[in-house]
Amino acid sequence: MCQFCVDKIERIDYKDTARLNKCISERAKILPRRITGTCARHQRQLTVAIKRARQLALLPYIRD
Repeated sequence: MCQFCVDKIERIDYKDTARLNKCISERAKILPRRITGTCARHQRQLTVAIKRARQLALLPYIRD
């Protein structure tokens, strides 16, 4: 079951970098639904939140 649904999170916040980091690979790529276990709705929100956080330099585009 989706972790965001279990925690009853309606909107995924781009400022919550600790939660967003769990959905990013070691190469800073967004992990797919089958690995993270999120539902389609939250995966779409997650993608937008990660991209927004990258734009604001809260998350890296690549990791060294």
